[in-house]
Amino acid sequence: MDLLKLTEAISGYVWGWPMIILLLGTHIFLTFRLRVPQRKIFTAIKLSVSKDKDSTGDVSQFAALATSLAATIGTGNIIGVATAVSLGGPGAVLWCWLTGIFGIATKYSEGLLAIKYRVKTSDGKMLGGPMYALERGLGMKWLAVLFCIFTAIAAFGIGNGVQANAISENFIMLLNDNSAVASATSWLNSAMNFNFEPRAYISFVMGIVVMTLVGVVIIGGVKSIGRICSALVPFMALLYVLGCLYILCVNSQYVWEAVCMICREAFSMKAGIGGAAGTAIMMGARYGIARGLFSNESGMGSAPIVAAAAKTRNSVRQALVSSTGTFWDTVVVCAMTGLVLTTSIIAYPEIDFHDGGLLTKKAFGMIPYVGTPILTFGILTFAFSTILGWSYYGERAMEYLAGKKSIIFYRIVWLIVCFVGCIISLDIVWNIADIMNALMALPNLVSLLLLSGVIARETKRYLWNHKLDDLDPEL
Repeated sequence: MDLLKLTEAISGYVWGWPMIILLLGTHIFLTFRLRVPQRKIFTAIKLSVSKDKDSTGDVSQFAALATSLAATIGTGNIIGVATAVSLGGPGAVLWCWLTGIFGIATKYSEGLLAIKYRVKTSDGKMLGGPMYALERGLGMKWLAVLFCIFTAIAAFGIGNGVQANAISENFIMLLNDNSAVASATSWLNSAMNFNFEPRAYISFVMGIVVMTLVGVVIIGGVKSIGRICSALVPFMALLYVLGCLYILCVNSQYVWEAVCMICREAFSMKAGIGGAAGTAIMMGARYGIARGLFSNESGMGSAPIVAAAAKTRNSVRQALVSSTGTFWDTVVVCAMTGLVLTTSIIAYPEIDFHDGGLLTKKAFGMIPYVGTPILTFGILTFAFSTILGWSYYGERAMEYLAGKKSIIFYRIVWLIVCFVGCIISLDIVWNIADIMNALMALPNLVSLLLLSGVIARETKRYLWNHKLDDLDPEL
């Protein structure tokens, strides 16, 4: 067995039903243990755009949320949903959406523990995340170290190399679809007797561009990343959502039918392809839940690392703000993507929906002139913002492992991977990143489950006793 097949097999195993059940089970357990904090989502949204006076931290709550969303809202919201539909059918959309609903409680819990157990460094910066919850809350420093090792490695894959590759590939696709570029290339090759292959040159140039832009941003640390993400994330998400709304307006006659199809297929007992009765519901649930979990990162342990830097007066306020990340990512963006794809399946029955890429391209092609650019721009900006967000996660994990002096070396390697990711194929890197993501989730889930009593007490103290404005004496 070669390395690619080996990593595919391991990735398929670690992201199989045991991991899916563990993650979704944690979502459901915390939802009911905390008395359904999803009920406070509108309060959470209000807090996310409010300034928290008399609070301590490095960046505003909105900047922390934007950085988290930058890392979370990525190509998975577009390509991931399309993959779920292509592999699990339209019913996967409902399972993806339900995962987001329950995942709000887990993202809430992660944010709470991030603030509860964060520490202040000698230079006044706030550090937190699952590693500090494991060390300070449970005394499991060895597990905290493992979490940081998995995070530092995973960041190079899912948070860097594969995102840089997506930027390069989509820019190449955009130019290849341009008739003027194709004509110029053909003329150059015939007139000058060249064998000019633009792909290699474009990849090289994009590698330099991505590496430079990322370097300019991350050199300023979390404040610089927060400023860029605060400006970029709302704009890119709004543009993408507007594109989805336009397509749904064009396909308005199919929207209700699409909703019915999604609900019907999610619980369909018909036989899957080559399978027995009931396999359709299993396939839809598996891929819908898996892609939903992968998209919103609830339970993975990445988002609380930046949540710990937020200026907040108590842990529950930031927990509520953090929970909106899953709401926007999955409940809104992924759901809209799923509706767009399903209405397109109905509108264009001749399209093989098992080809997720073709289905997505056809759907956005409905928007005259700007449809394909919006899709391309969405993938480019989502991927770039993910690189920024994950750079902070990786740095904090590295700082925990080897101290502050290691950050400069980590950044250098990070920029090199940005360049390399643009010019090489990353199938093996994708698989390794998937494996590391699953492994980093396990220590985080341990902290969430074992510290659920602490989360419940803090929630009762501030949220259900209506004392959100109280200062936490420990902060």
